[in-house]
Amino acid sequence: MSNEQRETRQSLTEIEVDTSNLYREEVITDLRVASIRKFVPIRPDGTDDPDRPTLFTGQTTLMSQAGPVPVQCPLEGATLEEATAKFPEAIQQAVERLVDEAREIQRRESSRIVVPGDMPVGGLKGGGGGGGGIIS
Repeated sequence: MSNEQRETRQSLTEIEVDTSNLYREEVITDLRVASIRKFVPIRPDGTDDPDRPTLFTGQTTLMSQAGPVPVQCPLEGATLEEATAKFPEAIQQAVERLVDEAREIQRRESSRIVVPGDMPVGGLKGGGGGGGGIIS
């Protein structure tokens, strides 16, 4: 067994469950567009823990030109009714963040300077002209 395997095995045996932060997960769906995950705080014995707040997350899938895009976001609210009321706005904000992030990545990529060492193996494809290189 290599040192890396021993270290991985040792680090896995050191994993501990945080019994002070346990939640039971429930999934609620309208079978159309919305999935809401409800996280109910519980004690180590499995009984509900009313001293901690219930948490909610929303999830939907949008269709894009590149295929389905899952969108997930936290939902504010102490009850399922409050969480479902906040679902549309929270998903809209999550989509806006995704679009902003995609634009930022695209902006960074378009302004990136390509140096010969960064070119893909096999050179440029598609008759890029210029000098030498491997044509594939």
